[in-house]
Amino acid sequence: MVEVCVCVGSSCHMKGSYQVIKTFQELIKKLSLEDKITLKAAFCMGRCVNGIAVSVDGEPIDHVGFINAEQVFYDQIYPKVR
Repeated sequence: MVEVCVCVGSSCHMKGSYQVIKTFQELIKKLSLEDKITLKAAFCMGRCVNGIAVSVDGEPIDHVGFINAEQVFYDQIYPKVR
């Protein structure tokens, strides 16, 4: 099971972290990955200057935003479950 954490702390919230979560949720459902990916919200991950803080199995992904969330999912998350 792949664990994806998205920061919902103040800075990331202001940058659109809830839209990132929504995008990830929609893609997980669309691709029927509910049994392979756990999506969690997390408070400050200490990487506010690098976009919305996201980690996959504890590994940080930088420069995530609501605009590129779908691409980040397909590039960084989806390969780990295929």
